[in-house]
Amino acid sequence: MFYSIKELVEQAQNHYQGSVAKLMIATEVELTGRSESEIIHIMERNLEVMLASVSDGLNDQKSVSGLTGGDALKLDHYIQSGNTLSEKTILTAARNAMAVNEQNAKMGLVCATPTAGSAGCIPAIISTAIEKLQLSHDEQLDFLFVAGAFGLVIANNASISGAEGGCQAEVGSAAAMGAAAITLAAGGTAYQASQAIAFVIKNLLGLVCDPVAGLVEVPCVKRNAMGASFALVAADMALAGIESKIPVDEVVDAMYQVGKAMPTAFKETAEGGLAATPTGRRYAQEIFGGI
Repeated sequence: MFYSIKELVEQAQNHYQGSVAKLMIATEVELTGRSESEIIHIMERNLEVMLASVSDGLNDQKSVSGLTGGDALKLDHYIQSGNTLSEKTILTAARNAMAVNEQNAKMGLVCATPTAGSAGCIPAIISTAIEKLQLSHDEQLDFLFVAGAFGLVIANNASISGAEGGCQAEVGSAAAMGAAAITLAAGGTAYQASQAIAFVIKNLLGLVCDPVAGLVEVPCVKRNAMGASFALVAADMALAGIESKIPVDEVVDAMYQVGKAMPTAFKETAEGGLAATPTGRRYAQEIFGGI
């Protein structure tokens, strides 16, 4: 068992030939009492749901509230036009993240990774990695075990809950997990993966959770898109050999401290931020005013 990212990296290097995925599987066996085959079977189901949520979300159907739906398809059409400013891989990740969160808003099946509000990031990053890196089925599973390993440390030492730590703890954690996983999938080391986590979290510190009308739609859908694309940039920075001046475990602790200090208005209560704007309040009145 590991209790910090530093310990995670050291144990993977010293006992599992650098494989964070193997370390995480062993940890799951230890924590749950399940067999390795059972754990892999569960992760295969998670992978199946994630990839399906990307494809199922690519349509113009609106959510029940009418706040979201169809933007992933718009971005898809834009990508296909070939006249984009950003590189295709980045935009594909953004599109896929929006598709998953729009699917969630339409009450479709998603895999909360680590939460429903941030469920678009990791499916977006892994689906992009599959296309970009031609990952095999086993490599796809390894990707998810890697994300889970780093996510376990973040959850235990900071938070993955918007109600506890703001959106830095939801989209920030999800994007960081995905950044670490794709760093390793692209041939990086466990240490480089840890640096990608640091880049994501320290640049999303203080991100508030302010769902308009209290629904996981606005601004959640587009935040997942930005989180997924940011994860790819962070991974590239780490793969380039860039290092965080602040150790990653201190970055995670800083996120915890920022979350503790954050006013409750910015922690999923829909009492501050975008939810408290005139338009945000109007949407809430239109959706729930008659209830």
